[in-house]
Amino acid sequence: MLEIKRATPEDAQVAFDIRLQAIRSQCIGAYTHEQMMLWTRGKAEDGYGVLMDKLFYLGCIQGEPVATGMLDLDNNEVGALFVLPEFTGRGYGKAMLDHLENVARERAIGAVVLDATLNAATFYRDCGYVGDEQATYHSPSGLALACIPMTKRLSA
Repeated sequence: MLEIKRATPEDAQVAFDIRLQAIRSQCIGAYTHEQMMLWTRGKAEDGYGVLMDKLFYLGCIQGEPVATGMLDLDNNEVGALFVLPEFTGRGYGKAMLDHLENVARERAIGAVVLDATLNAATFYRDCGYVGDEQATYHSPSGLALACIPMTKRLSA
């Protein structure tokens, strides 16, 4: 079972590493190798740590972090949903997403949004998210990536 805990600033590196491994293994085919390498360049100290101040969570199995997820209250946005490659397909991404949606409900947020990577859009649709139009996500590092903006209405 996935144990979900709030991340701390000390968790920035492990969260960054989960993100890097997830992108480089799960986005093959959806994005070019060059895009994935640019997307995952740098290190946690380059700014990833500031995300730990948001509602950022780690999903752990026997105390070891295997998944991440974040709820950005400024935008009612789900983000940073990543699972280590060797732990995919076990429901951990869905468990983290359910947790983030419950956190949003507790804060009386009626709908959440996200920018799905091209490879993850089907997963989000299966979880009740709506959106089909392709758009461009502009990362803080300046990288432009194709994405699918999606929305989900949350029941009380």
